[in-house]
Amino acid sequence: MKRKRLLFTLLSAFAVFLDAYSQNADSMMVSSMDSVEISLLTCSPHEEIYSLYGHTAIRILDKRTGEDVAVNYGMFSFQKPYFVLRFIFGLTDYEIGIDSFERFCQQYQYYGSSVTQQVLNLTSEEKGRILAAINENYMPQNRVYRYNYFYDNCTTRAVDMLTTHLPEARVAFSHEDGKYPSFREMVHSCVDHHPWNRFGNDMLLGVMADRPTDKRGWQFLPAHAMADFDDARIIGQDGSQRKLVSRRETIVPEGMQTVEEDFPLRPNSVFLILLAITIAVTVVEAYSKKLLWGYDALLMLLSGLAGIVLFLMLFSQHPTVRVNFQLLLLNPLPLFFLWRMIRRSRKGIPDKQYAGWIVLICLFFIGGIWQHYAEGTYLLASSLLIRNVWRMSRQHQTKISS
Repeated sequence: MKRKRLLFTLLSAFAVFLDAYSQNADSMMVSSMDSVEISLLTCSPHEEIYSLYGHTAIRILDKRTGEDVAVNYGMFSFQKPYFVLRFIFGLTDYEIGIDSFERFCQQYQYYGSSVTQQVLNLTSEEKGRILAAINENYMPQNRVYRYNYFYDNCTTRAVDMLTTHLPEARVAFSHEDGKYPSFREMVHSCVDHHPWNRFGNDMLLGVMADRPTDKRGWQFLPAHAMADFDDARIIGQDGSQRKLVSRRETIVPEGMQTVEEDFPLRPNSVFLILLAITIAVTVVEAYSKKLLWGYDALLMLLSGLAGIVLFLMLFSQHPTVRVNFQLLLLNPLPLFFLWRMIRRSRKGIPDKQYAGWIVLICLFFIGGIWQHYAEGTYLLASSLLIRNVWRMSRQHQTKISS
C-alpha cells in the first residue's frame, strides 16, 4: 500500500511538472511569434504559358532569427511521364515547396514579374496555428495534392491556409454572397492578348465554365485573391473586428518582359479563309458538274482528329470540361465514316450520312444559346454545313434526274 501511495505521488508530481513545462512552452512560442511576419505574396503574370494567370505564395519572415522563406503550392515537374495528358485529364499532382524568399523573388524578377506582399495583421497565437498547419502540410505524406485548375490550385491553397486556421476568429470578405463572373470570362481577362491560347481554352471548356461563380471561384486568380485580402476583416467571437492586412508593399517592381509573337492570323481570320475556300469549292462543283470529294475527305479527317481531343474530355476529372456542346461539331465519328464517304463518292452511290451531320451541326448552333464557343467555330460550322447540305441536295437532284 505504501509503494502504491509513493508511485501515485511520483506520477502526480510528474504530471504537475509536465503541465508547468507545457504552459511555459506555450508562453515561449507566443513570445517567439512576436518577431514573425506572415504575408500573402502575389506575383504578376509573365509570358510563360503556365504563368499567364499569375501566382500566389506565402512568406514567413522571422526578424529575430533572420529566417525568410516562401511557401509555394505551385511546385510541379514537366519531366514527369505524360505530364500534358495528365494535366488535361485533371490527374496532375502538385506539391508544396519551401524555398528562400530571396531565390523566389529572383525567379520572378528574371521573368519581369512584380511581387507584391500583403503583411497579415495576426496575433501571436494565430501565427503559431498557421505555422503549425504549414508544418503538418509539409510532411512527406501530406505534401502532394491533386491539382485542379479552378478549384484547388496554388492560390486557393494559400488562401485556405491563411484564412481557415485562425482560432476563435474568422476572415470575412466583402460581398461574400454575391455572384461573380464565369470561369471563362475570368480566363479571357488573362489571355485576351493570346488569341490562340484563348481559342484552345474555349475549345476545352464546356458549358459549366459559363455559369456565374461565387467568392471561392473568384479567388482562383491571384490578382482577385490579393484584392479581396485588402478589403477583408478578421472578426472575433466577441464581435471585434480588425483589418486582415496591416500593410501592402511591392517587393519586386514589374520589369521588362519578352513577348513572343503569336501566329499572325486570329482564329476568326483562319476560319473565314476556310469558309471562303469552301464556298469556292462548292461553286466550282456546281459549274463543272464534278464532285471534289477529296476536299470533303480533308474536312472529315481534320474535324475527326480534333474531335478525339474533345471526346477524351468526357473522361477528365475537371468538371468544367465534361459537358461541351462543341462536341456536336467536332467529334471522332467522321473518322469512322471517312472511307464510306470516299468509296460511295467514287462510285456515285447515295449516302444518308449527310443528313446526320446536318442535324448535329444544327444542334451545335442551338447549343450556343447556353455555351460560349471558341472564336471562329461558327465559321467552321458554316463550312461543314454548306458541304453537307450541298452533298445531300446534289444526291437528291441526281435521284430526281435518274
